[in-house]
Amino acid sequence: MRILLQRVTSASVSAGDRVVGSIDRGVVLLTGFGGLDDDADVSRAAERVLNLRIFPDEAGRLHHTLAEVGGGVLAVPQFTLYARTDRGRRPDFTDALEPDAASGLFDRFVEALKARHDRVEAGVFGADMSVSLVNDGPLTLQLEW
Repeated sequence: MRILLQRVTSASVSAGDRVVGSIDRGVVLLTGFGGLDDDADVSRAAERVLNLRIFPDEAGRLHHTLAEVGGGVLAVPQFTLYARTDRGRRPDFTDALEPDAASGLFDRFVEALKARHDRVEAGVFGADMSVSLVNDGPLTLQLEW
């Protein structure tokens, strides 16, 4: 499981011409799944993301968690995080989990986040989406399980 986490001051995701999720201060989680990922990874990832101390205190040190600052979560499925680009000119996505299994894991990831946090929004698996965000910091982390 791979997550590209971006701390944001605001973000939204649209599918077609409809906004399907939006948050103010919080994190955007571009989320991809590989062939060995399972429910244990989903649970660990949700717990880890929500408990990362990535928000600054009064002195500017990264000291506060998402819950402590009342931030939102916008999870967006992103199979392209598993692209291999080491050969040729076309990305190879064979390391990404097949869509039906990945869709189920993404749904369970969102549910795991919602079970632990009350401000969670999500994109639509398999849809052509547009993501808008204002990166805060910028702070971007690559997480992998």
